[in-house]
Order: sequence, then structure tokens, then C-alpha cells
Amino acid sequence: MLSNRKVIVTGAASGIGKAIVNQCLHEGASVIACDRNEQALRDLKESMDDSNVIDTYQVDVSKYEEVAAFFSYVEAKHSEVDGLVNNAGIYLAKHILDYQENEIDKVLDINIKGYIYFSQMFGKKLFHSRRKGVIVNMSSVSALEGSSDAIYGLSKAAILGLTKSCAMNFSPYIRVNAVAPTIVHTPMMDTIPEWRKKEYLSHQLIDTPVLPEDVADTVVFLLSDKSKHYTGATFDINNGGYLR
Repeated sequence: MLSNRKVIVTGAASGIGKAIVNQCLHEGASVIACDRNEQALRDLKESMDDSNVIDTYQVDVSKYEEVAAFFSYVEAKHSEVDGLVNNAGIYLAKHILDYQENEIDKVLDINIKGYIYFSQMFGKKLFHSRRKGVIVNMSSVSALEGSSDAIYGLSKAAILGLTKSCAMNFSPYIRVNAVAPTIVHTPMMDTIPEWRKKEYLSHQLIDTPVLPEDVADTVVFLLSDKSKHYTGATFDINNGGYLR
């Protein structure tokens, strides 16, 4: 589905991001994998059968200067890029009453500003030259149903607003959609309180757990021309747990 496509993936070295990289490569795309963990990026590239279809770049998505430097690199080495998956994020699993100021800033800087910086610079690259492209933003069921970590829930709700607004701002050239998964079995989810996990799962109509590969399948669909009539939309992946 993604032959001749070149896709940037943030938070690419583990969890859902790693699954997205693998699925994109499986579908014929080449990938620029971004993460702040340099060793994990090296491990990711070394795990590939063909390292020529993946490039890696260490970047902190919350640092504007680093993101700008990354896009200068993209312009020089990967000017034909036409896809962006904003996936990098953190979850501290804290009650709002326990958050410190620096922790609030950290979550919002990575989970919101990182998406803004990448969307803005990717948009500038394609929009002014009237090139077609796609952005997929990773949100969460907590954006729609609330979270035991209010700052995280806030950050993921903000991404839904960013998605709709960028879909308007970048039309008709760049499609922008969001994916809102339920609890997915990744290391990040180990920090969710057990009571909250049980509450989410108790609503689900399908008893098969959602895996990173399942989320990646939806992302690949949204990157492909099979989703050419979708923009500004949010795709729930929650086993029917929250019907609207």
C-alpha cells in the first residue's frame, strides 16, 4: 500500500512507534525513524534485513531547534518525504494533585509541542509547493473518555483539536487524521493503575487485546491512498469499548 512513499515516524524506537516502522517497511515505504534514544535507534536499524530502507535520527521532539535541524537534514537527504506519523509521547501515571511544575511542562512539551513543531515544519515543506502528503497523529482513548492522569489526558485531547485544525489549514494538499487507541500492550502501559486498566477493558465488546501491530495497521491505512477521502477524522481502536 505504501510503495514509493517516504514516512517520518517519531517515537520510533519502541512500542507502537516501532510497530509502525515495521508495518510501513512491510508495505513498501522507506522510513525516517526519529527518537531521543540513540541506542534504541541503532538497535532498530540493526534489526532490519535491509538497512537501506530505514534512516535514523536522534531528536528531542520538544526542542524546537532540534526539530528545525532535523527538517534541514530531511530537506538535504530526503526531500521527497510525504508522510509524517506523530507518535512520540510520555505518560507519567500521576494524579494531578501530585504533579510538579517541571513535570507538567515536560508532558505538554513532548505530547503537544512536539506534534506542533513536526506538523508545522512538515506542513511548510509540502504546502507551499502544493505537494500531496499525509499526517497521522497518535492520540488516545483518554482524550475522549478522560484519564487517571489528567495532564496526559489533556495532552491527548489537545491532539484531536490540532488534527482537525491542521486538516483545515493544510487542505487540500495534506490530509491529517488521528488514531485513538485503547490500552495497548507496550512498556508505557505498565504504569497505568490496575483499576483503570480493568475499567477500560470491562467496556470492550471484543475480547482480543489490541496490540501495537493492530494500531500500526490503522496508521498504514491512513498513510495510504485507500484513505484518500479521510481528513480531520479520529479513528478509535478500542474494541467497541466506547460507542459514540
